[in-house]
Amino acid sequence: MKKIAVLTRDCGGVNAAIRAVVRTAVAKGLEVEGAVRGYEGLIRGDFVPLDRRSVSNIIGLGGTILKTARAEAFMAEEGQRAALANIRARAIDGLVVIGGNGSLAGARVLAERHGLPVVGVPATIDNDVPGVESAIGADTAINVALDAVDKIRDTATSLERIFVVEVMGRKCGWIAMQVALAGGCEEVLLPEKDVPLDALCAEIKAGSARGKASWIIVVAEGRSTASAVAAAVTAGTGLETRIAVLGHIQRGGRPTAFDRILAARLGHAAVEALAAGRTGGLVHLNRGRVEFLPFGAAGEAKETDIESDYHLLKVLS
Repeated sequence: MKKIAVLTRDCGGVNAAIRAVVRTAVAKGLEVEGAVRGYEGLIRGDFVPLDRRSVSNIIGLGGTILKTARAEAFMAEEGQRAALANIRARAIDGLVVIGGNGSLAGARVLAERHGLPVVGVPATIDNDVPGVESAIGADTAINVALDAVDKIRDTATSLERIFVVEVMGRKCGWIAMQVALAGGCEEVLLPEKDVPLDALCAEIKAGSARGKASWIIVVAEGRSTASAVAAAVTAGTGLETRIAVLGHIQRGGRPTAFDRILAARLGHAAVEALAAGRTGGLVHLNRGRVEFLPFGAAGEAKETDIESDYHLLKVLS
């Protein structure tokens, strides 16, 4: 193996992972190229050379220096053939894919269907990669959202109001659950769990009768919108309600120390795996140790214990 390429999605810690991939590869005498805008870059043949200097001072940057884009064309056989042709034309021997379930599914296709040496690095704010306890970017997203919730708590307490805070999570309520627990919130609405809004309104009215003056309700975007929940709460309680939609700020921001260190370890391990001839899987942290997990070995969906976390939230709220 003489040359590898790296492509990414975006979230906190991805640049730290790129840095680890490049510097580990250079230390092993390998050339490195970055695919600009992910799989779209593979299809279009848009690559940039990467060396030690090109990744200097990026460890604390959010997003990805390689840019990213959704590449629907890669889902078709024609797009995959175009990507492989560009990989071969540039004499690239292996690929590191840094991203979530969509990116890793593409990596699996290249490895299993087309025989390209590929190693994945899990990076997603939803932390929903099967078999992976901690994905790069999840800790940063939680802390960004938590900082906002803490500030909203100050206002909610001072003005004695109900706030509905909408966080990201189309299919997975992990961010919402973690933020609600860490922020001491009164309720969380998740795609995975049915909490009837009439029951929520009854709980708020009972609390109001006892003298409770403020609430923070966290809602995952995949369950509902903040505006819809706020309207239902106001209609059901007669109390004033405000909303905050955090949106894409959760994907940005300076990565936490945890995400930077995780990115360093996984980026390094991905290159080591490729150099050792391992392919068709991802590297992840398991009980403090970096391990190699073959694609598909952990099943199609991540197992979560939503009920235990939700029970804890309600006991402490």
